[in-house]
Formats: sequence, structure tokens, C-alpha cells
Amino acid sequence: MQWYTKVLRQYVNFGGRARRTEFWMFTLFSVIVAAVLRLGDALLFSTSGQPTVAWLSTIYGLAVALPTLAVGARRLHDTGRSGWWQLLAVIPVIGAIVLIVFYATAGEPSANKYGPDPKALPADYLIR
Repeated sequence: MQWYTKVLRQYVNFGGRARRTEFWMFTLFSVIVAAVLRLGDALLFSTSGQPTVAWLSTIYGLAVALPTLAVGARRLHDTGRSGWWQLLAVIPVIGAIVLIVFYATAGEPSANKYGPDPKALPADYLIR
């Protein structure tokens, strides 16, 4: 949960670097929340089995759109890539696969042009 709130506190911070743990824990928690909200949408707004607008999950998706892009950019920075690589997502299937590989790649072990190695930062860095 602390990784999730850390990303939300830095919701428009596209600078710096993000560890794999920060990115993947935020992604996991976001997927879980979106699934629960989608289920809530189905239970609350479904009328006689007809599909309806997913109000709760749509609002949540819009609320976390910028934090998701920001943490994705910071994660790519950790691997030495520009945040603009996220535009690969517009290429069906192949773009998503390439991005997953980039996100799962270990970060550069030393400082790069995007900042110091987040693993080398003090332990209280997570709390800030």
C-alpha cells in the first residue's frame, strides 16, 4: 500500500527514477482496485442483464491516468530510456510486449541522466 500512495503523492512527477517494486506494486494494486470497482459497477448499475456504463471504474481510471503515466516514465528512466517510449502502447500487441519487457528490466546500477539509483537512496526515501 505504501508504494501505491507514494506514486499517488508524485502523481505528476515525470522526473527521476522508479524501482521495479514501485512500478509493479502500483500496477498490481490498481488492477485489483479496478476489478473490484468493475464488479461494483456490474452489481450497482446493471439493469436486467444489459451492459451499462462502468461509472466507478471509469472515474477511477481517469483519476489514476496521470500517476500511471508518471510512474511508467520514471520506470523507463530507471532503465535509461525516455518516458516517451510509453507511446509504444499504441502499437497493438507488440508494443505492449516490448513495454512489459522494458518495465521488467533491471534498472541501471548507477546514476544516469535521470537521477541517482533509487536502490542506493536512504531507507526513509519511501516515506517521503
